[in-house]
Amino acid sequence: MEKLLKEFREDLAEFREMTDKFYAKEVNMKEYKGFSGGFGSYAQKGGQASMLRLRLPGGRLTKEKLKFVVDSIEEYGVEKAHFTTCQTIQFHNLDGKAACDIMEKALDVGIVTRGGGGDFPRNTMVSPLSGVEEGEYFDVLPYAEAVSDYLLGFIKTVKMPRKLKVGFSNSPANVTHATFRDLGFVATANGTFDVYSAGGLGNNPRMGVKVAEDVQPSQVLYYVKAMVETFLAYGNYENRAKARTRYMQESLGVEGYKKAYLEKLESVKANENLDIDVKVTPVMKVSDGTKVTGKRVIAQKQEGLYAVAYHPLGGVPAVSKFAELYDVIKDMEAVEIRIAPDETIYVVNLNGDEAQKVLKVTDDGAQNLFETSVSCIGATICQIGLRDSQGALAEIIHEVRKYDFSDGVLPRIHISGCTSSCGTHQIGTLGFHGGAKRVNDVVEPAFTFHVNGSDQQGEERFGEQWGMMLQKDMPAFFVELGKTIQAENKTFETWYAEEPEKLKTIAEKYLLH
Repeated sequence: MEKLLKEFREDLAEFREMTDKFYAKEVNMKEYKGFSGGFGSYAQKGGQASMLRLRLPGGRLTKEKLKFVVDSIEEYGVEKAHFTTCQTIQFHNLDGKAACDIMEKALDVGIVTRGGGGDFPRNTMVSPLSGVEEGEYFDVLPYAEAVSDYLLGFIKTVKMPRKLKVGFSNSPANVTHATFRDLGFVATANGTFDVYSAGGLGNNPRMGVKVAEDVQPSQVLYYVKAMVETFLAYGNYENRAKARTRYMQESLGVEGYKKAYLEKLESVKANENLDIDVKVTPVMKVSDGTKVTGKRVIAQKQEGLYAVAYHPLGGVPAVSKFAELYDVIKDMEAVEIRIAPDETIYVVNLNGDEAQKVLKVTDDGAQNLFETSVSCIGATICQIGLRDSQGALAEIIHEVRKYDFSDGVLPRIHISGCTSSCGTHQIGTLGFHGGAKRVNDVVEPAFTFHVNGSDQQGEERFGEQWGMMLQKDMPAFFVELGKTIQAENKTFETWYAEEPEKLKTIAEKYLLH
């Protein structure tokens, strides 16, 4: 790993040179995007600023890494940050020098931005409460971190058709979408993994193909190498739009794909020694007996310890929040932060008194289920974004707050600015992806409405598309929906399960035809 980090550090001279050329207008947006993405950085819409993606395997933000984030925000005047659905932190509105400097200094604390974008293995995802969650099958985080380290080695050695996303789940909650990732390791009750591959969200989404059962955790790298080899052999290098692993189900057929994958797996097992001996370190912190309760408090499987959930609206915290969190937890034993795929963060390994302090410093976040809604960064920043997903969500929440609906009356929603599903709209109970609609010869901002998606293992489904809704009408739709359900004294979950046709009746008033 040290050798690899040294090589990544040496590559930064080339990144600085290209970034200087971009801001000097010597290379265009397309050329720069093709280069910079591999370093975890992209120019934002308009080409006047940069974003930088800090990859954090499993969303794990230790105190050392949090301190780095705090120091970077202060030193470079970072004014916007976003928790992503791939469990990373994105810095936005950076100048070229800041992007380069932060990228280089991040390596000193083990944060690698290389491969954070482009055609590379992306951030390895993990159930955010792995190791502390009551009812989990086992702690998958150490195996995911081993896979993350292993995948970094491919950044310098292979050219994949497109990106590769790997996820680990510790329970049937499946919050990392491990059953429909490019490669997913799904924990089982007997301490092994079932393995799924060639799935994914976005255009033409696909559920994953189960390629193996009861895999010993020590064997996971064989399955990663087989995935890479299969993608290299059968991935589409000619048509970028079809260069994700899920299209191999289309080109080979499901059974043909599974056969091809298992052939690669057999070859890897015959020719390589990739066994790992991962030490799972249990949480050793002992409770001091203090207790705490609250809707943002989660009791850990370690008796007397707690996690506290914090969801900044849209996954965009005030940048000052990082320093506030660090100041609160810096002297707390074994405490760290985990970023979840729904843009929530969890502060884990707290005793009761510590949890109270964290609750106080995070009381500006979501106040109910609806306010934990998920949004990508949106078209004001993203080059390829079509609609301002952050702005749409803010408008909806602002209007809905006037009515003080009971918690659960409205569900969490998922909004993406385009079809790419960075807001995971396809698995939301209610989801939206951005587009446009011509109304009376005027092109209006609009979103396609998705209904009844689910990521729960055993109940996975992509939402049905019901049509397009004008952005300006979305707040009114949610107000009417909330009023209707509140009047029946139900939550959305029970209301929709009992009479789903009622949602269609309300939605029809707002959908365009």
